[in-house]
Amino acid sequence: MAPRSRLLVNTGDGKGKSSAAMGVMARGWARGWRVCVVQFVKGGKWKVGERKLAAELGIEFHTLGDGFTWESEDLAATADLGRMAWQVAREKISSAEYDLVILDELTYAINYGWLEEPEVLQVLDGRPERTNVVVTGRRAPQGLIEIADTVTEMRKVKHAYDAGIKARKGIEY
Repeated sequence: MAPRSRLLVNTGDGKGKSSAAMGVMARGWARGWRVCVVQFVKGGKWKVGERKLAAELGIEFHTLGDGFTWESEDLAATADLGRMAWQVAREKISSAEYDLVILDELTYAINYGWLEEPEVLQVLDGRPERTNVVVTGRRAPQGLIEIADTVTEMRKVKHAYDAGIKARKGIEY
């Protein structure tokens, strides 16, 4: 009998939450897994390297947000996009067709009140045995931490942004 699937959470104020999840994406693909990524905040305008890699590998990748909330011109529309991303994520998880589903920046959708935490926890905790899930984002809710198998907190010690250095293609995105 195969071991139960895992729920991993990458949280904290440090850099590397999504990057670590994309490492799991590559590892799963290398093992022949069917992989899906759902991004809750990043928008289609962002030309992120992980999306390009996923396309090269034939990994299903959904970029469903419209960018940083502080840049949003319509927060209600931004919230609607977050709820739509959850509908896609919930369908992918519940389908039992995937070995790995990555929910990039899901914690924001919960923390901003776009999604009801109990429903999210129910879907994640009741995931099919085959379906491993990785969740990323700052301030993971306590309920998510409790049901997760592995929680990693990325802690910022120093960041280039603090010195006024802008994001660099290939490093930050």
